[in-house]
Amino acid sequence: MASKRTHVLIIGPQGSGKGTQAALVAPRLGLVHVATGDLFRALMASEGALAREVRSYYERGALVPDDLTVRVLLSRLEELDRCDPDYRGVLLDGFPRNRAQAEALDAVLRERGDELVAAIHLVVPRDVLIERLSGRLVCQQCGATYHRTFNPPRQPGICDRCGGPVIQRSDDTPEAIARRLDIYEEQTAPLLDYYRQRGLLIDIVGDRPIDEVSRAILAALAPRLGA
Repeated sequence: MASKRTHVLIIGPQGSGKGTQAALVAPRLGLVHVATGDLFRALMASEGALAREVRSYYERGALVPDDLTVRVLLSRLEELDRCDPDYRGVLLDGFPRNRAQAEALDAVLRERGDELVAAIHLVVPRDVLIERLSGRLVCQQCGATYHRTFNPPRQPGICDRCGGPVIQRSDDTPEAIARRLDIYEEQTAPLLDYYRQRGLLIDIVGDRPIDEVSRAILAALAPRLGA
């Protein structure tokens, strides 16, 4: 390994724009965007012992255990070590989701000699999240996200990225969204406290134009990353 990696997390409820922001700011910071949802989708389309283990949970509709998720993430970090020994670090999107996962992640990073330097927390009012999510559209094939009002696909029903079908998820009704947000708030509050107590949490107002949010994130992370 060429040098110690410095990593960043991005945390936020569904609809906060964390995936969009991670994809935008990671390359500008010299970080690799690692989204756990994308890792699982890639594994599901591959073979190997780890892929079979993850698939076994998906096929029976069970949640992937924390320890397995950490192993999937570690596998990706090791792959990056091999393919790009000089990479700076990752911007981790979608993990951890609770304190137990955060502690497991800390153990992995300590073992690697890596450092977590910041946890970006996107703060968006609940009513705005419900409005955003109820108009969300998702590509069934590659997982790309769109919005009926704010970011529709160029051709209705067709993914710009891969040409797959774009649909609204059955659980993106206002009632289902409210339940998911309740679960997020219950699970994530201890996680936010965990990072705040360590001086790592950076609150960023996410209820504004995408480019303004990006600039705020970049400004906040510059001193942490020496950018």
